[in-house]
Amino acid sequence: MGGSGQTPKASSGISRNYWRFNGSALCRSKKDLIRNNTNENKTALARALGVSRGSLYYVSKKDQKDWLLKSQIEMTWREHPAYGSRSLRDELRINRKRLQRVMRKFGLRPYRRRGRKWRKKKAISVIYPNLLLTTIPSYRHHIWAADFTELLWQGRLVYIATVIDLFTREIVGLAISLRKGATLTLQALGNALLNHPRPAIFHSDNGTEYIAKSFVAVLTNCGIQISRSHPACPWENGYQESFYGKFKVDLGDPHRRKTLGELVAEVYRTIWVYNTTRIHTALRMPPRVFAKQAQFNSLKVFESVSNKRGP
Repeated sequence: MGGSGQTPKASSGISRNYWRFNGSALCRSKKDLIRNNTNENKTALARALGVSRGSLYYVSKKDQKDWLLKSQIEMTWREHPAYGSRSLRDELRINRKRLQRVMRKFGLRPYRRRGRKWRKKKAISVIYPNLLLTTIPSYRHHIWAADFTELLWQGRLVYIATVIDLFTREIVGLAISLRKGATLTLQALGNALLNHPRPAIFHSDNGTEYIAKSFVAVLTNCGIQISRSHPACPWENGYQESFYGKFKVDLGDPHRRKTLGELVAEVYRTIWVYNTTRIHTALRMPPRVFAKQAQFNSLKVFESVSNKRGP
């Protein structure tokens, strides 16, 4: 599988990438293991976890600090949406290189007008908070985010809706249609729920496709918490914005496809490549490789500890 050369060796214990990107979920697991094994030799426990003994009590704060800075950037953009990294540096009084690194990490970009005709939007009856300002994706299927984009093909618009897992960056749901609306986004959500466990949180913008009663009803009936970007703040769904930018580059010119069927097949192929072989910049490996690596290492940890406990 492409990108496998970038995957750390499992035989040497848990990889650095795994500890780095598993966030609070791994930290919580380590704490639980230490708390539940106070009588067990700490050296043996560290060997089972594949880390040094000193790191048993160490919890990295880098991801938490980056997420806090991300939230500060998004709050600043609510007041000044056109601020770039230089203006943000002066406003937040933070090193510009750190700002740029965090913006790249979370796909944050300042708002730029697209020259489209302004239309008066309907008032939103229920405003849901943006839970991503306070909650960090900590494990697979913890938080999903959704959005849709459009492709111009032979004078027609083709709409693509996706659902992304924020922890693994894997596209878990996909739907394609010649019409946009709640039906399109519901198909993408249904595709995700059909093949994966339901998430704890579902994040989206306040588009009519996501505030529709039918869409909200599905999330509510599944017991999924609803999180939404602040109105007129598209950067608060930066994961999807960043993905679509790279996706359209990888897809290439839609006009090269002679039929709609060929275009749809190419979209599915591009998504498959993104999930399975294309190296993700933040993960340094494809999303599904990262997901499998995290799952394998997590099982390895608990099996090692269970074997030491005995029956």
